[in-house]
Amino acid sequence: MAHQLPSTFDLGNDVSLDVSTAPTTPGSNLSFSPVLQPADQQPGIPAMKPQSASRSLSSTLFDTTARTPPVRNICCVGAGYVGGPTAAVIAFNNPHIRVTVVDKDEKRIRRWNSVHPPIYEPGLNHILRIARDGAKECAIETKPLSTTNTTSSNTPDVSDASTPASECGSQCGENVSKPIAARQPNLFFTADVAKSISEADIVLIAVNTPTKSRGAGAGSATDMTAFEAVTNVVAQHARPGAIIVEKSTVPCRTAQFVQDTLALHRPGVHFEVLSNPEFLAAGTAIKDLLNADRILIGSSATPSGQRAAAALASVYSAWIPRSRIITTNVFSSELAKLVANSMLAQRISSINSIAAVCEATGADVSEVAGAIGADPRIGGKFLKAGIGFGGSCFKKDVLSLAYLAESLQLPEVADYWRNVITMNEFARNRFASRVVRCLNNTLIGKKLTILGYAFKKDTNDTRESPAVEIIRTLVEEGPREIAVYDPCCNPAQMAEDIGRYVGAEVLQRNGGPVIVYADVYEACNASDALLITTEFDEFKNTGEPVSASAEVLAPKATPVKAVVPDPRPFKGDEPTETELLALHTFLLQSTDAGDKEDPLHRFNPVPDCAEDCPDCYIEKVTGTSGYGAGQEHVFKGRLDWRKVHYHMHKPHWVFDGRGVLEVAGMEKLGFRVESVGRQGRV
Repeated sequence: MAHQLPSTFDLGNDVSLDVSTAPTTPGSNLSFSPVLQPADQQPGIPAMKPQSASRSLSSTLFDTTARTPPVRNICCVGAGYVGGPTAAVIAFNNPHIRVTVVDKDEKRIRRWNSVHPPIYEPGLNHILRIARDGAKECAIETKPLSTTNTTSSNTPDVSDASTPASECGSQCGENVSKPIAARQPNLFFTADVAKSISEADIVLIAVNTPTKSRGAGAGSATDMTAFEAVTNVVAQHARPGAIIVEKSTVPCRTAQFVQDTLALHRPGVHFEVLSNPEFLAAGTAIKDLLNADRILIGSSATPSGQRAAAALASVYSAWIPRSRIITTNVFSSELAKLVANSMLAQRISSINSIAAVCEATGADVSEVAGAIGADPRIGGKFLKAGIGFGGSCFKKDVLSLAYLAESLQLPEVADYWRNVITMNEFARNRFASRVVRCLNNTLIGKKLTILGYAFKKDTNDTRESPAVEIIRTLVEEGPREIAVYDPCCNPAQMAEDIGRYVGAEVLQRNGGPVIVYADVYEACNASDALLITTEFDEFKNTGEPVSASAEVLAPKATPVKAVVPDPRPFKGDEPTETELLALHTFLLQSTDAGDKEDPLHRFNPVPDCAEDCPDCYIEKVTGTSGYGAGQEHVFKGRLDWRKVHYHMHKPHWVFDGRGVLEVAGMEKLGFRVESVGRQGRV
């Protein structure tokens, strides 16, 4: 039976678009597009042989790569958590490609063009400084640190562009200085959507696709409103033959909807539609992009579909090995994204269900996870018990998969995946109930401190954060105060988020108990209980801190505390941007580095903000300069737990919702610790 598109994709009969806004089409074939022009019509390129039906797309993709003209212009529609970092890394590694990020939200675009980007990700600042602002000419020593003359005990001499290089410019001499040419900006952020789309060879659609909150499928189906609107705009303005790429997470068979929409508005004009889902995790997005374990590209099995996939693959191959670029049919690619997130969410819910058993039996969930994770058939990843997953992806993608199963008349499959969400909510609610139970079933007159508001460490992403629901539950118990602190989130933004998601009436300024703090010790002062809801290194009491900036270039298989090695000598005559970034990061690791921000002296000045910049004003009046302001999150040091203990109320309760504390050490300091997956006192 043929699959039917969900009813939410139906454009209806009332769609009326002014087709006069569409670009003039020179012809109804592929000859107008330099990217999708058939091989037999390109000068000097032999005609492609027809592929047999038994041959897979993967086996034919790279046969066509050499015949695919280079991509010169990419437009990414959507400047959010996916579009912004993805476009930045593509531009960073492809200086010859103009990458434009467009969004109708002018405030968001203004922030991307300033020192206040709307999102924080370790390593993103460096990428922006090079791709968005361009880079100055400089010179670097090509020998590794161990064989290079140094200006200090740890740092090699990094000179300016005036340092002479050897005649051959190679690495064959002593202390060879390699000139690095200046680089022009090739990453742009703008609100001019139509113009940017019309100039692009490839259009990436990276808009939000949340869960529907009303109507048919509410609470499960994907809300395609933004995606549909963008698809209509792309259909009107895309140049004939452009490659349209789904970056958003969408229901399976959305590519057919995109193709139908394009045909509706531009009959006779050929476009290829690809699926290229992202596999990024908040807090490690730049690392995930630079060291991707796979790039998934779904396309049609036609020759033009294969050429389109090859064109997109050529963009990624600037820094990703060809062996990691996986090709499938377009619908498999769409479904693979939903399945990947659902299975990761499933593992988290599975270990959280075991954590509840451990608390009731006296077993230790960390020991159980370690034992089963040693089995290579299972592995140890995503077996960290806690208060449940958050973020914008896992919940909505699991629900989308469940809704798809229901639409296909597979209720047992739908129920299976819905239970993953049920278990996640159980873990979060059980933690809040445990807090209330340990505090004698009443919070009246008591102060509680929430340590961590973002849904995970090293990000300021608060979407679907478990802390939100925990705050909502605790407010109902009538506490004197709920203090909230996060080392990475802007306090003003946190207060705004809590007011939006929990209710404005819960904030102190409106007579409620919730107060957001910029100082952790003020937040903990006179507190009756501390709740660790995000696993920031600042909250740990043992172990070495994780360097987020150093981890950006570290392979995923390395230990937690990653150290980027000296990348010299470089593999080729000219170092790549990734190699220069590795050198930049390596030099920053040196304790005596002269320039803590720009050891290679490549950065151009950051853009100046307007005098009436609202972000500068907020930072000035709140004293919170640096939160999400384009700078790296600076590890502020371990929390002084002795100091916290001294200023807390007895009996010094700490509820560890992320398993970051070494319990015996905390108990020696006099704390009462309740940790997820371990039997408690009450």
